[in-house]
Amino acid sequence: MILDRDLAILYQVSTANLNKAVSRNLDRFPEDFMLQLTEEEFTNLIFHFGTSSWGGTRKLPRAFTEQGVVMLSSVLRTKRAVLVNIEIMRAFVRLRQMLATNVNLERRLNEVERKYDSPFKVVFEAIRQLMASPEKQPKKIGFQLREKRSAYGRR
Repeated sequence: MILDRDLAILYQVSTANLNKAVSRNLDRFPEDFMLQLTEEEFTNLIFHFGTSSWGGTRKLPRAFTEQGVVMLSSVLRTKRAVLVNIEIMRAFVRLRQMLATNVNLERRLNEVERKYDSPFKVVFEAIRQLMASPEKQPKKIGFQLREKRSAYGRR
């Protein structure tokens, strides 16, 4: 999903003009092409990215899927929109290829693991941890002591 303000920057138009073009052509943007963030989602987005709470957008932002981005080129009808859409589509294709490669790698790893299960169990687990996306890896939050210290600050 890509937010309207990010697409406006890429297309070199104002967010308001991008949304006006979309509003005039809402029939081209079904739910699987575009959605409007809820108040809770927008608040979470502001909190997550550290955006200030004053100023900025007065309306909830729209988020576009891959198909919605493609549809924007027909709505905006500028040379810049076409060039940007080509690059965005190439990025989506690369992302899909990376995901497919990871799925194939995991499938092959499962086959090899079944064949050589016990001797290389530690190796397979290490490879799986390296393949895991950052969201799947446990996060360590806060200060962590490496060793205990005495009450006087000495080790």
